[in-house]
Amino acid sequence: MSKPENVKSNSSKLPQKIHPSNDPSEFNPLSYSLEKFRLYETRARFYLIGSDRNKQFFRVLKIDRMEPSDLNLSEDPVVYPPQEVKSLLQRIAEGNRATGGLNFVAKVYGIAGCIKFLESYYLVLVTKRRQIGCICGHAIYSIDESQIITIPHVSVQTDVAHSKTELRYKKLLSSVDLTKDFFYSYTYPIMRSLQKNVLSTDEDGMPYDNIFVWNSYLTHTIRSRCKNTMWTIALVHGHFKQVFAYFSVIFF
Repeated sequence: MSKPENVKSNSSKLPQKIHPSNDPSEFNPLSYSLEKFRLYETRARFYLIGSDRNKQFFRVLKIDRMEPSDLNLSEDPVVYPPQEVKSLLQRIAEGNRATGGLNFVAKVYGIAGCIKFLESYYLVLVTKRRQIGCICGHAIYSIDESQIITIPHVSVQTDVAHSKTELRYKKLLSSVDLTKDFFYSYTYPIMRSLQKNVLSTDEDGMPYDNIFVWNSYLTHTIRSRCKNTMWTIALVHGHFKQVFAYFSVIFF
């Protein structure tokens, strides 16, 4: 995976502080991105554990599974170091032992969307990624695999969740192939031109209101509830190809 480079001249205006400082007192939630996630489940909740690229800081997103048709989620305000997040998971597992404990669901690389049809909410998750390029030290990825997760626990789902209409809508959603011609970056706004990124002073995360962001509507609910863009990825639909040219200089 590519590491951020120190780019001089005008490109230095691009977002450079993309990982948190080692000093927790300097922590700023807008100074880094979450790039690696692990999804766990209990009978009552999903727990999405997100970390920065270097796994120095961890955040927790809790998603309620006891509501058949509403989306209740909350972002834990605590920033956990590695040992504390392990302790947290152990406590969650112990507290839910009577109802099945805490189970690992999937390794995730971002939320591509959250959608509701007739009753249940669904999460669209990226479960495999592949780096296809690098712009000014910022990695660009494509999707190799995605997964749709039903949020409500099966015990609270009604007949509507299993109706023919609901299943037909879910099948239509599954037919969208995110592995073809979609790409994204955690730290670089690829939906804008290089010139705009160089001149931009935007520090509020990815510009999801851009017309080239394919999943702006699909991620709106999570972004508005969490008031940030750390948990979602902004997908751009199109073609990305990077070619490196090498030149040799001969002195006479």
